[in-house]
Amino acid sequence: MSIVSSITTATQLSRSCILTNTKLSEDPHGNDLPKLWYRESERITSLLGNLRPKYLNEYIGQQEFKQVLKIAIQAACAREEALDHLLLYGPPGLGKTTIALIVGQELGVHCHIVTAPALERPRDIIGILLSLKPNEILFIDEIHRLNHITEEFLYTAMEDFRIDLTIGKGKVTRTHSISISPFTLIGATTKVGSLSSPLFDRFGFVQRLDLYNLNDLCRIVERTATLLALKLEQNAILEVAQRSRGTPRIANRLLRRIRDIISIDRNLNFVSMELVNEALSLLQVDSQGLDSSDRRLLQFLLEVYNGGPVGLDTLAAGLGEDPLTIESVIEPFLLQVGFLKRTHRGRVVTKDGCKHLGWY
Repeated sequence: MSIVSSITTATQLSRSCILTNTKLSEDPHGNDLPKLWYRESERITSLLGNLRPKYLNEYIGQQEFKQVLKIAIQAACAREEALDHLLLYGPPGLGKTTIALIVGQELGVHCHIVTAPALERPRDIIGILLSLKPNEILFIDEIHRLNHITEEFLYTAMEDFRIDLTIGKGKVTRTHSISISPFTLIGATTKVGSLSSPLFDRFGFVQRLDLYNLNDLCRIVERTATLLALKLEQNAILEVAQRSRGTPRIANRLLRRIRDIISIDRNLNFVSMELVNEALSLLQVDSQGLDSSDRRLLQFLLEVYNGGPVGLDTLAAGLGEDPLTIESVIEPFLLQVGFLKRTHRGRVVTKDGCKHLGWY
């Protein structure tokens, strides 16, 4: 199907659904776009639904950003306008989706969630934009993965709240503008440098989410434990927080696994320091938060190459891992804690990394 035909189909579909008060997910023609969008939105909003904070005052950490966001939300509510577009970036698991849902809750509007790879065709983004109600939120996760055609439709939608369509071919080609309701686009990305300048410049707020400090992580662990009906000793809370890599998602994941282990083996609700250490040892998470993959990489460098330097391709071949997996999944935390460093000659284990594995 051509781009023009896709655009026309999406326009007709969305307009007909609006006029007949039919939900997009109930499209009688069986179009796959609306079903995909609603399924994705419902799936993501249901994940960890009981653990996510719903309001800004429940959200722990990122204090400076919370103050700025609170003022912006209050101002938007007072003017009865859509909040300015917001771009969130930083490592995964720091609460970008949670913030989008909180903003929607604070504004009293619905937050529609979609991932960028799902917006493959022009009609995908057009159908979504046409169905948005005034001041609603569209959250696009991994926004750096938008294709160029979809991205260009967002330019006028973000600035002027309209969609410019090109209809026809050759001498009969003409442009047609369709007005859309004012909305707020919230984009989330782990690779902000991959965004094009025209898209990046259209966001009114650009905020990096930093890794959480130990105090905030302890509060998050305590809150999650309460929601999971677990009672932890203070030392146990601190131990889980220290092994969470500064990331709430990892802290929540560790707590759920601890609950699973304790429920099967002991059926206890009170969790001591000894039980936490035993459970985390079973999960192969050490005192610094390193898992088996992290330690395997460091041990390979030390045992086979005496600590390095070793090139990425050689390291990947030796470990049997994909180079992209090593570079984007395993290495970042090792670099952050100072156990590994990259040089022009390759990867090298630092003195701290050697000490952690007992090589000094």
